Amino acid sequence: MTEATTVPNDDVVVFLPGGGRASAALVAVPQAEAEVNVADLAVTRGDGVFESIGVVAGRPLELPRHLTRLAHSAELLELPAPDLAAFEAAVQAALAAHEPAPELLVKLFHSRGVETPAHTVDGPTGWVQVLSGADHTAARRDGVRVALLDRGYRSDIAQTAPWLLQGAKTLSYALNKAALREAARRGADDVVFVSTDGVLLEGPTANVVVRHGDVFRTPRTDLGILAGTTQAAFFDTVRARGFTAEEAVLTPDDLATADAAWLCSSGRLLAPIRSLDGAPLPVDADFTAGVLAEAFGLEAFGLEA
Repeated sequence: MTEATTVPNDDVVVFLPGGGRASAALVAVPQAEAEVNVADLAVTRGDGVFESIGVVAGRPLELPRHLTRLAHSAELLELPAPDLAAFEAAVQAALAAHEPAPELLVKLFHSRGVETPAHTVDGPTGWVQVLSGADHTAARRDGVRVALLDRGYRSDIAQTAPWLLQGAKTLSYALNKAALREAARRGADDVVFVSTDGVLLEGPTANVVVRHGDVFRTPRTDLGILAGTTQAAFFDTVRARGFTAEEAVLTPDDLATADAAWLCSSGRLLAPIRSLDGAPLPVDADFTAGVLAEAFGLEAFGLEA
């Protein structure tokens, strides 16, 4: 089933069987040679879901949690259920084919499929992409500057308007990219959204964690935010150290008055928040380094695992 060929010095793609692809083998191809059907609804409508997974020393981090979240996102979009075993096999085949590196990033894509001339759908389709990891050393060590942005709806949107698909990791990312451009215009690196009723939510690509004393808190997932895999691993680690870690309803003031705060994502993993709308926040570099090492196998903010 799995056929992996090393493709030196190039990012790779492995397509899952189905969606009109005849081969059942998982063959890695260079990203520059990978072809997605232009009628695929992932391309024409953003009608699909995805996951991004950090890889340290060849090990995909929190893979079971990512696969579970992929299935949950697909369910929210009423997509055909993804074949999680096939996705896991494709991840391993793609990693085996990529040139080894201290850090990589794996992306999983699950689309409704290819729209035919008869307006039926041949699908689902899926593929896995392995990318060379960016160097996040500075963000992990020094922290990031964050701006608060109004998300434009109330914190109960997931209950009042479930068709807006809050809490699903969809391929429709234009709004998130627009928010990051706005952050740059404000002299910030990233964003934390706030609901119209004053509740702290999440970043465009990250969950928020705040610390007050020995208590670590993150916004509740029923507020229409994506359940965080990196945040969950962070909480596993601090609970094992004897701290309290919980979901809660938070406000911007909880972030502004925190003893420390982080953005948690699959690429950067943990990035301390060092300023909020221009006001400085404390950064606990030693604590961050310890969690990065214990939870994810990263040593001293470097890329050596």
